[in-house]
Amino acid sequence: MLEKFLSKTKFKDLEDFKQNYKVIVPENFNFAYDVVDAWAEQQPQKLAMIWTNDKGAEIKYTFADIKEKTDRTAAYFLSLGIKKGDRVMLILKRRYEFWYSIVALHKIGAIVIPATHLLTKKDIVYRNNAAGTKAIISCGDNEIIKHINDALPESPTIERLISIGPEIPEGWCDFQKGIETAPEFHRPKNVNTNDDISLIYFTSGTSGEPKMVAHSFTYPLGHITTAAFWHNLTENDIHLTVADTGWGKAVWGKLYGQWIVGATVFVYDHEKFTPSDMLKMIEKYKVTTFCAPPTIYRFLIREDLSKYDLSNLRYITTAGEALNSAVFDTMKKITGLSIYEGFGQTETTLTIATFPWMKPKPGSMGIPNPAYDMDLLTPDGRSAEDGEQGEIVLHTNHWKPVGLFKEYYRDSQRTKEVFGQDGTTYHTGDIAWRDEDGYYWFVGRTDDVIKSSGYRIGPFEVESALMTHPAVVECAVTGVPDPIRGKVVKATIVLGKGYQPSDQLIKEIQDHVKRTTAPYKYPRIIEFVSELPKTISGKIRRVEIREKDNKKD
Repeated sequence: MLEKFLSKTKFKDLEDFKQNYKVIVPENFNFAYDVVDAWAEQQPQKLAMIWTNDKGAEIKYTFADIKEKTDRTAAYFLSLGIKKGDRVMLILKRRYEFWYSIVALHKIGAIVIPATHLLTKKDIVYRNNAAGTKAIISCGDNEIIKHINDALPESPTIERLISIGPEIPEGWCDFQKGIETAPEFHRPKNVNTNDDISLIYFTSGTSGEPKMVAHSFTYPLGHITTAAFWHNLTENDIHLTVADTGWGKAVWGKLYGQWIVGATVFVYDHEKFTPSDMLKMIEKYKVTTFCAPPTIYRFLIREDLSKYDLSNLRYITTAGEALNSAVFDTMKKITGLSIYEGFGQTETTLTIATFPWMKPKPGSMGIPNPAYDMDLLTPDGRSAEDGEQGEIVLHTNHWKPVGLFKEYYRDSQRTKEVFGQDGTTYHTGDIAWRDEDGYYWFVGRTDDVIKSSGYRIGPFEVESALMTHPAVVECAVTGVPDPIRGKVVKATIVLGKGYQPSDQLIKEIQDHVKRTTAPYKYPRIIEFVSELPKTISGKIRRVEIREKDNKKD
């Protein structure tokens, strides 16, 4: 399958990969037909997915099964009046109906809006009206149903509500019954062009209302790099990415690139993350490749891994935050496997990664994905030198990267702002620096960088140092105005069990940071709190901490 979409699929080394990696984009590409149905035709019995849950249920799907289920689902949606260009929200946790629905919506050219089950009435109202949502497909969970029903009076564009069960509330359609009785599916004419929107993600930004990130139908092809050359997958792999389907990480690791490669997607549907249960699943189902945030690895290495047979696990990756060297070293010692880091945004696919030909440096994101024309720009517009901080930007004047978002939906002003005056450079808003070996290191968001006594201090690096102290469970680093230094570093910290706030602990943590990173970066102010302000996706709202501190002044 890869041969259809890459000019070259095998690379002898990193330089070969950087110079010769190129995606072939077919005309009117549609993931559902050109990948899912193509596998069903070529290798119908090839295993596409293993789904299991914390109650012991298990289902295995071949690509032929996925084609049959998504054809039925597409026919059902068409019978409900859902058509090309309609916006449809999916609130489906880790249920297998998510895969039925997203592929089916691609088949009819509709626009998918994945969403988390953590949304409240207010969140749903905002999303419905911002996107003009026509239908919502949801779990029949009482709390989710209540929030959706409460949002209806303020959501005039909603025409259909569909429940996958177990509850089918009054006024809702029965998904399971609908696909069982659906008419025969016939592929609609002119389903899409490459430039049509197929997917919208609401980014829970750390300030302001969420933005609507719109991706075109070619977006899945951008995840070939993610799956084939970061996750390092083959047709024979069983891959597990830890992610709920409401977040972008799900299509990064549980759908597009994995099925293009032909790997089996493993889905563990659970309500509460339990490290021992996750390890049992990896052992039982012989998972070969694994991707999770560093936080998950921190939990896993606290378990006695010798109790589990992880011999089938051959490759592991991480993204979402900086990887602590202690976690890397412990995982390496126990399993013999290095953790390969990656980095990207909702607006992009994988932009920077540690690829198989490289030696990982814990905490480094790696090198730029060759699918992107990437640069680091200093505030005065220069390309940053090695060791110098700059904003990660993606140039589009030489080629439009496959996987870069099309626009902020219904917000041309914000789209123009991030693409610059000439519209050919996407400004990510992320600050990084590059070492002498070409590895990139994340510093922080442009709004979060602290300028203190002439130094530019990234909160990410200070937070990474803080997280290596045993007392620290969570933390957020911000700048506090100071008449002498301009700003000083402040750490807002959630303590672990058994630790109590004290002047002695403050000094101990400050000394720890001085030893772990450059001494000038240590937090001169430390505040202990019970919890940090966060967005619905779990991102820390540093802006809220800054606003609170400014009010104190």
